[in-house]
Amino acid sequence: QVQLVESGGGSVQPGGSLSLSCAVSGDSISTMCIGWFRQAPGKERETVATSVISTKTTDYTASVKGRFTVSEDNAKNTVYLHLNSLKPEDTAMYYCAAGWGVCWTSSIYKYWGQGSQVTVSP
Repeated sequence: QVQLVESGGGSVQPGGSLSLSCAVSGDSISTMCIGWFRQAPGKERETVATSVISTKTTDYTASVKGRFTVSEDNAKNTVYLHLNSLKPEDTAMYYCAAGWGVCWTSSIYKYWGQGSQVTVSP
């Protein structure tokens, strides 16, 4: 059984930075797609980034490109989302997820982390 445990998150001022961790157990991240998603109150879930871990390639949604980056530590079986130059509109619950297939397709993600709150305010 694949399990994802998130950590990190918190509250920062605009322009600040945070990092989220997604520790995976039950299978190697090198075989997976890892996605990061977010959902703000009253809004639909949004895809933030999706990664093909084996090729170290990541696609980012336009609103975070150049500000957010994904990295991985295969030894720890953990994926990280680094959030920089944060804006109030980045405020949301962030989720990591694991799946197999076409990584940008949100329907492939079958296993989800518990979520980490990111709040950006002055």
